[in-house]
Amino acid sequence: MDFAIESLETPALTKAHLAELLFEHIGLNKRESKDMIEAFFDLMAHNLVEGGDVKISGFGNFHIRVKASRPGRNPRTGEPVAIAARRVVTFHASPKLKEQVQSSVM
Repeated sequence: MDFAIESLETPALTKAHLAELLFEHIGLNKRESKDMIEAFFDLMAHNLVEGGDVKISGFGNFHIRVKASRPGRNPRTGEPVAIAARRVVTFHASPKLKEQVQSSVM
């Protein structure tokens, strides 16, 4: 099933637009569509917060990476600043997605 998204007003695909696509193409009512999208992203976020990975076949993987504290510099003043340790989400596209992106080069 192929979902056309050429009707986007903005270049970003939003959760509201995803819910609209489910409503139009799958036949779920609007409330069910919105709830399904919210549940999907809540589940992804919960798994990442807990330190797990999210792997979506044919799309890519989301990982949590721990970055150590390090010295930095305020770009405006040049003053040294300590950057605290933190956890960040990284995304690695699957080979299938990379191929699709490369084949659509204008």
